[in-house]
Amino acid sequence: MIRKTVGAALVAGLAAATTGGAAVAADSYPSKPIRIVVVYPPGGGIDIIAREMGKKLTDVWGVPVVVENRPGAGTTLGANAVAKSAPDGYTLLMTDISFAIAPSLYKSLPYDTVRDFAPISLVNLVTDIMVAHPDVPANNVKELIALAKARPDGLVYASAGNGTLNHLAPEMFKSMAGINMVHVPYKGALAALNDVMAGRGQIYVGALISTVPQIKAGKIKAIAVTGAHRSPVLPDVPTIAESGVPGYDVAAWYGLLAPAGTPQAIVDKINKEVVRIVKEPEFAKRLADDGNEVVGSSPKEFATFLDSEIAKWRKAVVSAGATVD
Repeated sequence: MIRKTVGAALVAGLAAATTGGAAVAADSYPSKPIRIVVVYPPGGGIDIIAREMGKKLTDVWGVPVVVENRPGAGTTLGANAVAKSAPDGYTLLMTDISFAIAPSLYKSLPYDTVRDFAPISLVNLVTDIMVAHPDVPANNVKELIALAKARPDGLVYASAGNGTLNHLAPEMFKSMAGINMVHVPYKGALAALNDVMAGRGQIYVGALISTVPQIKAGKIKAIAVTGAHRSPVLPDVPTIAESGVPGYDVAAWYGLLAPAGTPQAIVDKINKEVVRIVKEPEFAKRLADDGNEVVGSSPKEFATFLDSEIAKWRKAVVSAGATVD
């Protein structure tokens, strides 16, 4: 009984010391520059948001918060760099939906998507849209489904490559709508979209912000947005779910994570500021104008969201037979 009592006291004391140490670490955080690793090259939507967030965090904390672009290996290069970093809150990962697709797409990863990271916040959702070349004789989802059933081997959709969102989103659409379309992968989203505009492809699913100018110019036409609700950027364009494929819900996203083992008090401190920043009226409007939906979740909510996304895209990858060596 004495041994158990002493043992329990030691455990309790160790837990208290650990908690106290984490609290002290959070109180003094940050005391040196913070690095946000972005998994894409400079200039894209995720890079712009990360840099703007970094500037605002710098203003709040008085230490430099800088972006380091680490593209490559299908966004897994940057993720691996963060997974292997010290869990002290000074190296963070800004990534997107590819983070949830990678575990099913790659035969092996140098990190574990769940065990090696501490979710901080789901920053925003990115509205995607299904578009078609103007000559495609379908103006909505129902007409597109009917056309695909009439031409099961002739309707072509373009993507940025195997395992990308604009490959897997149409694959999910095919499965749920009970149709077939032919996949033609390209080396990048711009090349895929350009070929649809040129008529060499017929269907494309991509970020709303990158297609709106072409839609307004009449080079492509909007079929439906892929998310759970319409976008205020194109309010007259319905969702795929409301147009005949109930339950269809695909949205890209950006999120912030830290290496696993980062003290929860530090994770919570970063989360508090990130959520405050993304919900500032000016920042939120900038996101919305670019076709984004502000989220700013808690760490627990982001962890739950990641679990659901990993499961969702595992099914899509298996259905598409997509693999990357």
